[in-house]
Amino acid sequence: MATDARSIYVTALRNTHAMEQQGLQQMEVQVSRLERYPDYAALLQRHIGTTRQQLARLEQALQSAGESISSIKETVTTVAGTVGATVHGLFQDETLRNLYAGYAYQYEQIGAYRSLITIAETAGETAHISAFQQSVREEEQAAQEVAGIIEPVTRRYVELTTSGDKADR
Repeated sequence: MATDARSIYVTALRNTHAMEQQGLQQMEVQVSRLERYPDYAALLQRHIGTTRQQLARLEQALQSAGESISSIKETVTTVAGTVGATVHGLFQDETLRNLYAGYAYQYEQIGAYRSLITIAETAGETAHISAFQQSVREEEQAAQEVAGIIEPVTRRYVELTTSGDKADR
């Protein structure tokens, strides 16, 4: 259990990395199911690239702290991400459920990075704060982009469903 600011910082780095890894897994599963929603698929593809950059930043911070990624936590969160995306796939409105979850997830990530910045400041681990601030800006941009497609994706979903066509996949 973390008892000093530096240990809390390292734990927060690992947790944020695991959260990003889980999100990456979910997006990779989801994007393969969005052939009827090209704008949504393009948004996810862009954010997959951004997430990979964010993971690299977190890995640099972990290395600078003399730490490595917890393989057990990574495995668990990766499986959770895949299961989460698959469970939504069981429902008729998979696309909409994933859209809602993705929108909420952006705000979870914003909160996690803001918290990580505060923990880093408290621990005196300031070398990577600007990278974490960049991640906050990226997540805020992603949240705005997701917000911008909620209505068009929903309209397309209703259009496909009411025409008797398959709305998901």
